[in-house]
Parts: sequence; structure tokens; C-alpha cells
Amino acid sequence: MQKIVECVPNFSEGKNLQIIKQITDAIESVEGVQLLDVDPGKATNRTVVTIVGEVELVVEAAFRGIQAAASLIDMKNHTGEHPRMGATDVCPLIPISGISMEETSHYASQLAERVANELNIPTYLYENAQPNKSRSNLSIIRAGEYEGFFDKIKDPQWAPDFGKAEMNPTAGATVVGARDFLIAFNINLNTKSTRVANRIAFDVREAGRVKREGNPISGKIVKDENGEEVRIPGKLKSVKAIGWYIEEYNMAQISMNLTNYHITPLHIAFEETRKSADDRGVRVTGSELVGLIPLQPMLDAGKYFLEKQGLSSGVSEAELVNSAIRSLGLSEINVFDPQKKIIEYILNDPKKSKLVSMTVKSFADETASDSPAPGGGSIAALSGALGASLGTMVANLSASKRGWEDRVGEFSPWAEKGQKIKDELLFLVDEDTRAFDKIMDAFGLPKDNPEQVAARKQAIEDASKYATEIPFRTMQVAFSCIPLLKEMATNGNQNSLSDIGVGAICIKTAVRGAWLNVLINAKGLNDKAWATDIVAKAKSILEENHKLCDEIVNDIEGKLFSV
Repeated sequence: MQKIVECVPNFSEGKNLQIIKQITDAIESVEGVQLLDVDPGKATNRTVVTIVGEVELVVEAAFRGIQAAASLIDMKNHTGEHPRMGATDVCPLIPISGISMEETSHYASQLAERVANELNIPTYLYENAQPNKSRSNLSIIRAGEYEGFFDKIKDPQWAPDFGKAEMNPTAGATVVGARDFLIAFNINLNTKSTRVANRIAFDVREAGRVKREGNPISGKIVKDENGEEVRIPGKLKSVKAIGWYIEEYNMAQISMNLTNYHITPLHIAFEETRKSADDRGVRVTGSELVGLIPLQPMLDAGKYFLEKQGLSSGVSEAELVNSAIRSLGLSEINVFDPQKKIIEYILNDPKKSKLVSMTVKSFADETASDSPAPGGGSIAALSGALGASLGTMVANLSASKRGWEDRVGEFSPWAEKGQKIKDELLFLVDEDTRAFDKIMDAFGLPKDNPEQVAARKQAIEDASKYATEIPFRTMQVAFSCIPLLKEMATNGNQNSLSDIGVGAICIKTAVRGAWLNVLINAKGLNDKAWATDIVAKAKSILEENHKLCDEIVNDIEGKLFSV
């Protein structure tokens, strides 16, 4: 899985479009990074840029943007309404998929150190990237701003995390960090009343509402012994919300910011708002997402609503997303297109799923052509994916079997496991072909001098190892399907025994076919110790898989003959 992050650098220039363009050009010079948004503000004299992509590419793009800003913006002449301390004021990294917050923080630290060392800009870490929580808050770090930092930076308590304790006179200082993704989420109401919408917002947002004596709306505000307003907290942590009326839609909405969807997921925010609306005689009619969203909260929402309906959540990714769209009413106002709203889908490279995106006929025709790829490795992975699909089908059929309604919780997790196995094997269908292409690319490297010959030889060896690892991974993943098939053969819908039998045969084919590809690729390796080790591991999987698949098929044949 790719390690996808979003980055939202804030540059201290919001008026000069030419300068802004030069900065974004520097960012876009990194191939593979997508520039999603450029939002300049004249009053703030600040531009917020949003980029997304694989983490190492995004970090490189962010560095180039910071470098360009340092050469183009002179902070001695900067004024604006927004607090700021440098040409690049703040640069957060936000994990999207395939990467943890801890790892994202590590990359943020690496970026901050590089900015300090190569650009001579003192850098500070904030939010999750900052180990010292007493100085992790951005507003506290930035206090004093550019003008005050010439003295502040000399205070040992405020020495930068990287670089000299000396302000860069033109570029200032920069804050780099890692934070959670913010989801902008509006929930539609069947009322025009902003007042009612605000009451619902106060019910659910973390800040809640101020406490009042007597009448909760017009009563006197209660204060504590320090004169501070006493608040009644709302239901949802990490949620900010207000009510407003949208003339264009002729309805009121609850406008929410989910600052940490791991704490309060999208579907929980929706459900709790719906409950509060019901209590106040208002109906939630749908919702809208402002901007983009990672895939995971959509999958979580889809799973939640399917389970709530008493259905199996072990369905395809596309069906989970569709379940979320329908249940949240995301297409009530405007059509919600997952390909344009979900970050991972926007980043999808069609070349990476060329084979699995084909029709069955096109795939068979491509395999039968005079091209060496797709070959046996891809076919083995496809066979495994089909075996996993059959096991998953039986799990879902069992979950939906009439009279077995109380067993959905038993079969749904098995279906979920099968979906994951199927998806990884589908990835390996194309990855096996890409691995072969890497070998061909290595053979095409120049060999005009001893250095090139050595580099070419090493590249061929590395590519051949990778081409051995991929079918080995196919063996591992296909083999992991055995518990699913065995469970369905024993406890699943017995009307589908033949499907489980075919699934087991597919898995047996996948593992044995991938085994042959391990052997042929390992055969030409110079690193014989490495080759011997992976072949031994693969042989162990082959023998165990062969035995278990035969047991499943023989058991099924015995049951069917007894009918």
C-alpha cells in the first residue's frame, strides 16, 4: 500500500500572483504530487496550498515550495492580518492512508531538519511531531510573530528544534508538524431556522453551550468563581459545529469540522446530529462533504450502516462506499462522485491496475497474445483472487440466509477477511507484471564502461529478487485463505459446498503456480543464500497448502456423494 499524505503549507504571500505561481510551480516540479488547491487571501496576505501524494514525494515537493518561498518573499516587508513568523509560516503533514501518525511525524521532523540545514531557516515542530507537548501548540510557538522572534529565538526555552537560534532576516522561521485530517461536513435539516440549527449544533459539538440559569436559551449565563462562563459540553469530542442558513439550498445546515475522525467518525457525527434533530422536532435530510475526504472514514461509515441494517459488511470496497453515500445522503444536494471526492481515488494511477481493470475477455486476449506479460505469476494471483472471492461469497450467502439472521455477526467478519485477501491478490496480478517489467528495464540499462556494467548487474539482481518476492507473496496471501474456506465448508451454507470446493482448487492452483514462478526467478540469482532461503520457505507453504486444499475438496466430495 502506498503511504499517502496531504500537506498544507501556508505561505506569507497572498497578493502577488506571480510569486504564488512560482512557488506552486516549484511544488509541481515533483512528478507524482498533485496540487489540489491554491487559496490566496489578500487581507491576510497569505496563501494556503494543498498537495497530496506518496509521502517521500510530498516531502520533497514541500521542501521545494519552502525553498522557493524563501527566495521570493522578504519578511521585512510583509504585513497581513493573519499571524505569521516566516515566508513559509507553517507546513503540516497529514496522514491519509498506509501511514501512521508516528511515521508521518518522523517525516515532518526530517523535513524540518533539512529546511534548517540547507536553507538556513530555523524550524520548529508542532502538534504530533513535537515531543515536548508544552510547545506543541502552533499559536504558542508563533506568539510574538516575525517581528518579536528576533528576541524570542534567543531565549533558551524557545531555541528552534533545528537550526541556529538566529532568525533568518528575510525568510523568518518555519513551523513543520503532523496533524490529523480535518473533515468539513455539513448536515442538512428540513428547517430554515438558524436558531434551531444552532441548538442542535450546541448539542453535539465538543464546546457545547454556555450554562444558563432557568431558561436554557434566555436565562442568565452562569459563571464560575473566576468569572469564566460555565459550559455544558456537547456529545462529540473533536467536533466543532455551528448552525447556519444557506439561501442557495433554502435550508439550514449544521456546519461541522471533524478535527479527528478517529475520535469521532463521520457516521457517528451524522447519527448523533440526527438524534438531536429528532429530539427537537427536526429531520436530517442528507449531508454534504466540503472538499476531499480520505477513503477510510467512508469505508467505516459504509460498514456501520450495513451492520445497523443487519447485513454483512464483508462486501466490496465499492459497495461500502456506496452504502456510506446512500446512508449519509451525500448526493441530496449535489451528486457525490467518489472518484472526485475521495483522495486515494484521485491519486489512482490507471497504469497500476491495468490488468484487473480489463474485461475478462480482454484479459484472456492479452494473456494469449505474443507479449510475455501477463504470464503465469499474474494468472496464479488471479486464480487466488477468484478462490478468495468464492469463499467470501459463501460467507455473505450464509450471513443473508433466511433463518440465520442471528448469525450475521458470525459470518460477516469472515467475509471481511475474504475481501482483504481478494483485494491484495488482485493487486499482485498487476504487481507481478510490473516486477517483470523491472527486470526488462534493468536489462536495458547502458553497459558502456565498468561502472555501468556493475550498476546494470546489480539492478538486474535487485529486480530479479523482487520478481521472486512477488510470487512468494502470492503464495502467502493465497494460503491465508484456507481458514476461510475451511470454516465455510464446515459451518457455512451447505448449499454452496461446490463453490467452496472450486475455491479451494483455485487456491491450490494459485499457490502451486506462484511456486513455479518463485523457482524460475530464484534460479538465476547470484545471491544463492537468499535464493535458497526463499525457496525453502515457499516449499513449506506449498506442501501445507496442498495438503489442506485436498482435505477440503475430499471432505466436500464425500458430503456430496452421500446425498
